[in-house]
Amino acid sequence: MKYSKATNYALHTMMFLTLSPRNQTVGVEQLAKVQDLSPTYLSKILTKLVKAGLIESTPGVNGGYRISKPSTNISFLDVVYAIEGRMSLFSCSLEHDEDKHGECLIENVMIEAEKTMTDELAKTYIHDIAKQMEARMSVKES
Repeated sequence: MKYSKATNYALHTMMFLTLSPRNQTVGVEQLAKVQDLSPTYLSKILTKLVKAGLIESTPGVNGGYRISKPSTNISFLDVVYAIEGRMSLFSCSLEHDEDKHGECLIENVMIEAEKTMTDELAKTYIHDIAKQMEARMSVKES
């Protein structure tokens, strides 16, 4: 199973914004440069994060993006859902996989595995990982 590159970039963007000064906005150009990608592509990702209420956008010359609520309240799952949507990763596609009750036993296993994964992502917060990153950066600078 693999998430899209957009999810990867969104998570890194959320980390960068979390580690930025709280009231300071960061421009799309700077965010794109840090991740070595096109500002146009990153703008599409940022739009999804704004629509999900995870970041806010400030227009204008000094505008940019910042976290819209405490990062202690933003889970990895929130970011994944903002980019990937809330669809299940698996669905039973073959009729012969269903038993006489119309239940797909393979799908049941996959749904249970997906639930375990989403539970893990839901309890992992952007703030916690950002703090670990910050600690590693300060050790490297010493």
